Amino acid sequence: MADTSKLIRYFEASGSGEEARRMLDLAEQVVKGKPFRVADFTSPAGLVIADAIKAAYPELQIQSYGGYEGAERIRIAFVDSHFQGTVDMGISAFKVEWDPRFRLLTHRDVLGSLLGLGIDRSKFGDIIMVQGGAQILVDCSVVDFVIQNFTKIAMVTVSVNPMELDDIAPKEEKIKEVRTTVASLRLDAVASSGFSVSRTKLVSAVNAGLLQVNWQPAKGPSQEVKEGDVISMRGRGRMKVEAITGTSRKGRIGVYLKRFM
Repeated sequence: MADTSKLIRYFEASGSGEEARRMLDLAEQVVKGKPFRVADFTSPAGLVIADAIKAAYPELQIQSYGGYEGAERIRIAFVDSHFQGTVDMGISAFKVEWDPRFRLLTHRDVLGSLLGLGIDRSKFGDIIMVQGGAQILVDCSVVDFVIQNFTKIAMVTVSVNPMELDDIAPKEEKIKEVRTTVASLRLDAVASSGFSVSRTKLVSAVNAGLLQVNWQPAKGPSQEVKEGDVISMRGRGRMKVEAITGTSRKGRIGVYLKRFM
């Protein structure tokens, strides 16, 4: 077996040690003879862990899917390279509906009520808010329990019914384009411009652990970001560094950001 101790230590340092251990265990089960093993739902950061594990075990293949094209939360499968069958990712979906005239419920309300059932977050994928309801991706193993017990959200009565993955409506996200210049590509400089908060408040937010870069905890206000990076701030959403557009005569760096509202 490959020596994976360095891999575990690396992800422990970034706060993802537990997830790395779980994925490594699944991968080793495949190496020992299982055709495939599927991890729980994870953020896109899970692909970084999976790629590192694959580098240690070249005989493995990796597949990922979140139930529909463009899903943010995904399940990752470790697959024996000789396996010719279909990998069952174990994803189902259900639709939750309520009377929109009674109360406008939010993503946070829906997630909070789901977690209130005592089910771990890793069993749920994306929650897609639609008019008068939500579409929720979920681990097949908990579908029946959720349908039987998920009856209210914040005191609002809801109805829950299974739905086909093919009927999932992709998330409609509002995008705000931000074109600005910054003194440097430091995280605090770029994020304060993109999220429209003062640099002082942004630094405090980073130090409080409220920011992530590519779904990993920010290393600090001085962390440099690059083209393609995704910056998330709790309570403010996320944005992507779409392009670095050049340097002005005065030395300021042009950046083009896409903020997802």
